[in-house]
Amino acid sequence: MKCPFCGEGDNKVIDSRLSKDGTMIRRRRECLSCTRRFTTYEQIEEIPMMIVKKDGRREQFSKEKLRSGILRACEKRNVSMHTIEGFIDELERDLREAGEKEISSRILGERVMQKLHDLDAIAYVRFASVYREFKDVNDFVEELKSLLIREKEA
Repeated sequence: MKCPFCGEGDNKVIDSRLSKDGTMIRRRRECLSCTRRFTTYEQIEEIPMMIVKKDGRREQFSKEKLRSGILRACEKRNVSMHTIEGFIDELERDLREAGEKEISSRILGERVMQKLHDLDAIAYVRFASVYREFKDVNDFVEELKSLLIREKEA
């Protein structure tokens, strides 16, 4: 790290602390040449995840887009924001830990539907209707039948 005052590269770290939100490390440094002090911040460089859509298009993973879809499905249902945010954070962490740079929208959609199925049946059907592109009432009826069968088996 070059000193912003004299341009020398030799310095020592005097103090390190986590930022208030815990996402960065604040380092207080002292230049060994001019003895002036300066602050640097270190944070994780996140590699963007790409979502591969059904038609082959790729778009960057958007936590906001995922949240929007889940919120729409859970609208006027008894699912707390805390539960939704926790699920979204857990899902994003799992996807990043998998280490894949590209993730199929099918995998993402199935994970969301699995969680919504566990949380609220109505939210699940709402999400499934958009995700699976229901064409008519018969598609809804088929999904509801399979939902009822799974609940009887559980």
